[in-house]
Amino acid sequence: MKIFTTAEMAAAEQAAVAAGVSIAQLMENAGKAVADAVLARRDVAGQRVTVLVGPGNNGGDGLVAARYLAQAGADVVCYLSRARQAESDANYAQILEMGVLALTAELDQRFRVLHHRLNITDILIDALLGTGVTRPIGGDLARLLRQAQSGMAERQQNLAVENASRLVAVTEIPPAPPRPFVVAVDCPSGLNCDSGALDPLALTADLTVTFAGPKRGHFLFPGAAACGELVTADIGIAPDLPAVQGIQLALMTAAQARAWLPPRPIDGHKGVFGKAFIFAGQAQYWGAPVLAALGALRSGVGLAALGVPQAIRATVAAQLPEATYLPLPDEAEGTLGAAAAHYLSTEEMLGGRTALLLGPGLGAAGDFVTELLARAPLPPLVVDADGLNALARLPQWWQRLPAESVLTPHPGELARLLGISLAELKAQDRLAATQAAATQWGQVVVHKGAYTVVAAPDGQTALLPYAHSALSVGGSGDVLAGIIVSLLAQNLPPFRAACLGGYLHGAAALLAAQAQGPAGLLAREIAHHIPRALSSLAA
Repeated sequence: MKIFTTAEMAAAEQAAVAAGVSIAQLMENAGKAVADAVLARRDVAGQRVTVLVGPGNNGGDGLVAARYLAQAGADVVCYLSRARQAESDANYAQILEMGVLALTAELDQRFRVLHHRLNITDILIDALLGTGVTRPIGGDLARLLRQAQSGMAERQQNLAVENASRLVAVTEIPPAPPRPFVVAVDCPSGLNCDSGALDPLALTADLTVTFAGPKRGHFLFPGAAACGELVTADIGIAPDLPAVQGIQLALMTAAQARAWLPPRPIDGHKGVFGKAFIFAGQAQYWGAPVLAALGALRSGVGLAALGVPQAIRATVAAQLPEATYLPLPDEAEGTLGAAAAHYLSTEEMLGGRTALLLGPGLGAAGDFVTELLARAPLPPLVVDADGLNALARLPQWWQRLPAESVLTPHPGELARLLGISLAELKAQDRLAATQAAATQWGQVVVHKGAYTVVAAPDGQTALLPYAHSALSVGGSGDVLAGIIVSLLAQNLPPFRAACLGGYLHGAAALLAAQAQGPAGLLAREIAHHIPRALSSLAA
């Protein structure tokens, strides 16, 4: 699924029109998609629906949605920011013919009618501005949105009061009070769909229905937080149009994840499913290798071989007897050093289907990292956490890695690899910075965070669809690194392993949150839900 800039979306629409799809048909498809999404989530019969209708095509989409919702039995009112003419606007004419009430802002003194309507609204549809916003909202539209914000806040407060019980069981947790359902057409009005900037007057949506594919701003904060559930709708813009095919940024979807799953032959044995070598851990961070190996084993690798310092080997083995353990010597500080790297057999690591993870909880093991990387050739490689910090201290470090190794930095680690401050990195376009780093280094870069970015050296870039607090727990990144090295060992190419690994990690976290709640999850619980995520995709 492609992710569009506003310019790319305009070009795709023009290409669709040139291919024979009319603007009227695109609008009809878009408006019906909005109505269908609402109907899939709400029984609208008898519900009071207010549609805020802007002057452009976004407003036209809203009028079409209003028609379908009225046909489904909703009590619909369209509130127009600017007058429309039925003689030249077929969608406006159709709602009038149906008897749908249409009000115009310029005739509503001090927004009294809007205020009254919002006080009884169950579903609000924001079809004011769409994707073209590039500057602050002002004038009459700002006054309208300000009224909409205050009206919806008042409606929510009134619903809470109306549904409050006089009898409260002190040991029970009452259900949350109902609140109006806000739907954004294409994007919340006031969202810059290229940068993610959000106007203070924007209405926060519970559901955003966007067309042909999501826009960059849907995944960039602060605007991403205002979109609620994001749904994409096919409105007739063919995916094989050159204007669509040429877009390199894509969203990782369940369909793509399913297509990339490594095979699981019923006559396979542990060697068929690969061997992951994991070099990790030190006295303070003995949990990191456990979590990384859990991620690897739970995502299907046949064998996990842990290279951990001798000082913690017995402790780690007690936690994870399913792994094997390499008898590596320690440095004096209980970390892996140059001697451990010399002890390793390159032949063993290269035999059969193998992959190597370097870094989780490794501590100050720079000599081990340097010596290990000098032992070319190496199997497919994932570098995470302290492995990345060790790389950042080496000149021209990217030249020491196998081509298209997978690097999994969070923003602080990426800044260190780039040799810039975190503030400098945050000032850059997140997508562009990740793409540039992958190209410069010749490596696959997994820039972790809300909506993780995965970029390959050839320009392929994928965005993972997950931004969830369940992932924000210590050890979560170790699990992710373990999943990716497992998929590499199962013979997936690096970019696919990184994308699929990130997708499984996010899906497992959502499953864990659904089972146990979003707060208080442990990283190991995310790992334990990976098989369920795999099973859902394989079904």
